[in-house]
Amino acid sequence: MIAITGGNLIIGNGDPMILDTTVIINGEKIVEIGPSNTVKIPEGAEIMDSSGLTIMPGLIDCHDHLASKGYDLPNRWGLNEPISLQHIRTAHVLSDTLAAGYTCVRDAGGLDAGFKLAVEQGLHPGPRLVISVNIISPTGGICDRVSGSGHGHPYDDPRLPSGVADGIDNIRTKVREMVRVGADVIKFATTGGASSRPGHGPKDIEYSYEEVVALVQEANALGRKTMCHALGGQGLRNAIHAGANSIEHGCYLAEEPDLIKIMSEQGIFLVPTFEVYEYHSTVSAPHMIARAKDLELIHEESVQKALEAGVKVVAGTDAGGFVHGNNAHELELLVKHGMSPMQAIQAATGWAAECVGMEKDIGTVETGKLADLVIIDGNPISDIRILQDKDKIMRVFKGGSLFVDHIALQ
Repeated sequence: MIAITGGNLIIGNGDPMILDTTVIINGEKIVEIGPSNTVKIPEGAEIMDSSGLTIMPGLIDCHDHLASKGYDLPNRWGLNEPISLQHIRTAHVLSDTLAAGYTCVRDAGGLDAGFKLAVEQGLHPGPRLVISVNIISPTGGICDRVSGSGHGHPYDDPRLPSGVADGIDNIRTKVREMVRVGADVIKFATTGGASSRPGHGPKDIEYSYEEVVALVQEANALGRKTMCHALGGQGLRNAIHAGANSIEHGCYLAEEPDLIKIMSEQGIFLVPTFEVYEYHSTVSAPHMIARAKDLELIHEESVQKALEAGVKVVAGTDAGGFVHGNNAHELELLVKHGMSPMQAIQAATGWAAECVGMEKDIGTVETGKLADLVIIDGNPISDIRILQDKDKIMRVFKGGSLFVDHIALQ
């Protein structure tokens, strides 16, 4: 058993920080929490003094691309280096992400089931993984990998089947195919995006309402939640009316407030992914820069209006194409765009666990839940940026196992 003593506790449910708390871990789970002067430490327990430090739940990224290495065509198509080297790089990303305090990641496309199995079987360290395998979109959509010259990428990898599907019957088949190769969640797109090809932008539609309904119904019938890439326009409306479980990006929601009301009433999560648009507004291709800058103000307004309406806004970076291991930068951006530091933490803990469907096991520090914990030197309520400082991340537990222990090293 392990007794973490004296720490200041952030539960992850939005409640204020609790000072001088002791947390008892037995095996994988938390078995007792309380004020340090009331908790009796079991005989033989390993005591970890955390006086003055912050104890909080392991962080959750609801939208990342752990296998992505860049936005250029060779990287996107996996042409720039041997596949074995790509896999080794991805394995390092998994361990680096866990070391950053992220004990769970929902991957939004590109990560095959083998990485999840490797983590679960203890072959390689990494966060708990919720995977979508590939994005489902129509011909000409964001997953239709065709170069500017018209050459298509040959899909010959059975682990990552093509996500292209047109028409109701083919869409239902594609959902089944994704489930067959290991998808825990079905990712699909109903609009273009900032990084999609010229002429296919954030408000351009991909699927009809009838097609989206068929996709969501098929996914739900197979016990899978859905996450929908949708920025604005009719495609965004189709996704919300069809009952997607989460809207990824949702940049132009403020233009259609009736959709925000529906999201609140139906419990649809919003994953704004500010980090990826910060990136696209600076160093991407010219048309991507223009799109990212165009949506910045309305994106912020959309998140603020969603929060006011009671929509649960959760943290996701969508950052795999340009950076790994700095997932907590999204929390800084959530605060910059109007959330309180406690709301931003809840967006990456309690609310995030609900979004990925794991709220019974993780997301908050409570008895009976898995001991996914991060111990921080400092107070992220006072300065959310310290969650990006790896020197401040003293300990990281995943299921009661200690993965990072900077205190012991010191």
